[in-house]
Amino acid sequence: MKARIRFSKKGSMKLIGHLDVMRYFQKTIRRAGLDVAYSEGFNPHMLMSFASPLGIGLTSDAEYMDLELCSLPPSSKAAIDALNQAGTKEMEVTGFVQIPDGKANKAMTLVAAADYTLHFRDGHGPEMEWESRLNDYFAQETIMALKKTKHSEKEVNIRPMIYDWSVDSSTVFLKLAAGSVENLKPNLVMDTFLDQIGARRDPFAFEINRCEIYANLMADDAAEGERNLISLYCLGTEF
Repeated sequence: MKARIRFSKKGSMKLIGHLDVMRYFQKTIRRAGLDVAYSEGFNPHMLMSFASPLGIGLTSDAEYMDLELCSLPPSSKAAIDALNQAGTKEMEVTGFVQIPDGKANKAMTLVAAADYTLHFRDGHGPEMEWESRLNDYFAQETIMALKKTKHSEKEVNIRPMIYDWSVDSSTVFLKLAAGSVENLKPNLVMDTFLDQIGARRDPFAFEINRCEIYANLMADDAAEGERNLISLYCLGTEF
């Protein structure tokens, strides 16, 4: 059976990388006493996977990990309490659901979009008024940006990967494509915006928080471009 764990990543824990997050949860799960399943062979390891590794320096309200279990804990609340007692407040478990049959795909293969909030660090924002110019930026049909991959970099139109946006009190909200098919980072969106308006672009100028991760559960006959975004957490059931 499979469970999906939702957790936040705050404070100093934003500075640890994905491999350290894996090691952290391996230790926390053992301390919490969950009946986790292991792989077979000479080097058994916990059967766990993460939806979408978070970049170093970013915080998050909703990260997801799938875990194979031999038996379920007494309740979702009992599992959450046990994990939080064994871990740190800066990596707080906020949800624990069972994934029913038919929806047991790994979270990492389901990821289609993510929500972010972003604001400038003190002293690193543009000297010019910029909030009102965001609407003109997002209203463009084409937004060309230099997108880097592991082996190269190329100019791509990132506009189709921006699903929604808003700005409130200098905090920018973005709903962006995520996952293995298309993936857009929020800092690339804002860096391109600053370049277009001729504003100063400082390195590490943004505080970025990931708010939610979604699957796109569209029917096979859905029209091109349609989306039915559902939180990964909503694909499971609390017990």
